[in-house]
Amino acid sequence: MESLKQNLGLEVEIDGWVYNIRSSGAILFLLIRDGTGIVQCIASKKELPPDAFLSAKKLTQESSLIVRGRVREDARAPGGVELDLCDIQVGQIAEEYPISLKEHGVAFLMENRHLWLRSSRQHAILRIRATIIKAMRDFMDDRSFLLVDSPILTPAAAEGTSTLFSVDYFGQPAYLSQSGQLYNEATCIAFGKTYCFGPAFRAEKSSTRRHLTELWMLEPEAAYFTFEDNLRLQEDLVCFIVEQVLEKRKRELESLERDITKLESIQPPFPRLTYDQALEILQAEGQPLPWGEDFGAPHEQILSARYQKPLFVTHFPACCKAFYMQPDPQRPEVTLSADLLAPEGYGEIIGGSERIHSLALLEKRIQEHEYPPEIYHWYLDLRRYGSVPHAGFGMGVERTVAWLCHLEHIRESIPLPRMLERIYP
Repeated sequence: MESLKQNLGLEVEIDGWVYNIRSSGAILFLLIRDGTGIVQCIASKKELPPDAFLSAKKLTQESSLIVRGRVREDARAPGGVELDLCDIQVGQIAEEYPISLKEHGVAFLMENRHLWLRSSRQHAILRIRATIIKAMRDFMDDRSFLLVDSPILTPAAAEGTSTLFSVDYFGQPAYLSQSGQLYNEATCIAFGKTYCFGPAFRAEKSSTRRHLTELWMLEPEAAYFTFEDNLRLQEDLVCFIVEQVLEKRKRELESLERDITKLESIQPPFPRLTYDQALEILQAEGQPLPWGEDFGAPHEQILSARYQKPLFVTHFPACCKAFYMQPDPQRPEVTLSADLLAPEGYGEIIGGSERIHSLALLEKRIQEHEYPPEIYHWYLDLRRYGSVPHAGFGMGVERTVAWLCHLEHIRESIPLPRMLERIYP
């Protein structure tokens, strides 16, 4: 569909499905989608073979077909062109389609998510998602980060086992990975700069608009990277993603009625607040939080609402962050960590830190968290053999999609969402 304007006056063939149909006596107006877009086709009784026109009159929403016709410019039509059909081959006449073009409730649409994916809104969102993922990987590849896959089944947790799905692994306990980070630390010491990209699983009993139980993450890790190196990389990555979406998916953003001006303002540097400064703001806004507790969605919304760009909140207390985060040498009770909060109330899209590179300190942290040391023996080996300062982060695909598309709920940011009360279809 995207190349039709380059084929004005030529005869083309399109394999697709009926998105909508209306009749005006001897003329049928067919909206045909092929996965790349929608085009209006004119099926005239005068121009079509009799059997082809009779077949066309039997078409229903989502019937499959192959059409041939001549491309004609028409500013009123979707995409600015129409097809004057000369032939129609019907593949299958679809049964009465459950999702009509009228309004439907969310529960109904989620129950029929496998069909809802065919709508123009979902096409726009998921094409933007594909562009975001490609931008993530292009950015890392262009900066000499090597893609190294991490396992999905793991014997250990990156941040404790309370929010992990456990499985029986031939009689041994194992977990669906919540992060590839620990394994990334092994590969970055082997290759210098690496990243993994894949699914992660969180068994959080949360049904908010920001949570999924199955999500996708980009997770880079780099040897000899400092805390500041890590933040600069995140800034550059986010700006590159926004730039690519604006360049390649402007039409989709417009169809979602996204305010593009808010994305065009995303440029470095991003504002920063320390955790302590953030607590002062929350106190002034009537949302006090005890020192040492991590932020919830209301706290992140208050903080990010103050800025038009993503916001770094840095130097979180060690007591509310993961065991592997490097303490600030000037103030050991806080870590060299940062969460990047998206504007417009979308919350954390990146979490990262410099990692502990001291064997003795890491052993102490594992003991303090009461984790079984034998499970982390391999991880401690990374500090026994050539340990260096290193840093990394994880970026959630779905929250990034939700922010850039300005979605009300994260469930539309992934083809088939898995949530607290949904695993079908």
